[in-house]
Amino acid sequence: MGKLKVTLACGPYDRTWALASGQVQPEGVDLNYVTLPPEELFWRMAVHGEFDASEFSLGAMSILLGRGDRRFVGIPVFPSRFFRHSSIFVNAHSGIKKPEDLKGRRVGVPDYTMTANTWIRGLLEHEYGVKPTDMQWFTGGLNEPGRRQRVATKPIPGLRVTHSDAWVLSDMLDRGEIDALIGAREPDSFRAGSPNVARLFTDYRLVEVDYYRRTGIFPIMHLVVLKRETYEENPWLAYSLLKAFEESKRLCAEEMPKQSALRYMLPWMIPELEETTRIMGEDYWPYGVEANRRTIEAFIGYSVEQGLAESPFGVEDIFAPETINTAKI
Repeated sequence: MGKLKVTLACGPYDRTWALASGQVQPEGVDLNYVTLPPEELFWRMAVHGEFDASEFSLGAMSILLGRGDRRFVGIPVFPSRFFRHSSIFVNAHSGIKKPEDLKGRRVGVPDYTMTANTWIRGLLEHEYGVKPTDMQWFTGGLNEPGRRQRVATKPIPGLRVTHSDAWVLSDMLDRGEIDALIGAREPDSFRAGSPNVARLFTDYRLVEVDYYRRTGIFPIMHLVVLKRETYEENPWLAYSLLKAFEESKRLCAEEMPKQSALRYMLPWMIPELEETTRIMGEDYWPYGVEANRRTIEAFIGYSVEQGLAESPFGVEDIFAPETINTAKI
């Protein structure tokens, strides 16, 4: 019997490069690695189920599981992680100097249900006492008009959300029509150097390091999922892919500190790696369930609190059992 043909859609990351290039081959698999931007592959997987396996939004997975929708089975591989304190922008003339100043303010968000925004609202509430219902929300396009929320959810009591297809939130922040903006990407007005737009946390790295040291949380944005029918026909596939992703990440980590030729165009990459390791340990981008349990539990809690997940669920409900209690990889 030949190898199982599997199409995997995933981003072009350093930690997955060995898998994408074929340097790493999952056991028993003839892998077709399709590189796509996250928004496109999420949509194509969620709406059409085009791929056997895919990088996928943790927020979307939580919404589906909260509704009892189990069309996908997770693998504890996390291609995208990001501390999100740097993703809160304010109008420089709004008088917002600290997170608590967001209470009663107008806040823009491209998509209320996005993973990044769920993390930001969670940290605002649990770190600073600013609840989603303390703000008035405006949804629309970030840098161009026309964006709509991808998944409809039922608002929690007291939540105020107004939407317009015509709005461009970056411009609204620049003009002072909203007081703040959160999201996964920088607004164009900030990138262009507008004096009217600033980050809430100007020293966000220090704030994020402190947050990590206190909570142990390195926010997860994306996981990897299998279509349920693919998994049920080939339950061994989940563990095979987990091992392959782990090996690809290991090779990346092995190459990064080599000093004969820098892997990336970062002049001080070596001291940056050393500092990151000092703060977060050798495996600062862990895969697997147990190493990420606290982070995943926090996100599930935020999803339920914010009304995105209609019902609570456990960490084990996300992942294939074969990937939870595993042999040492």
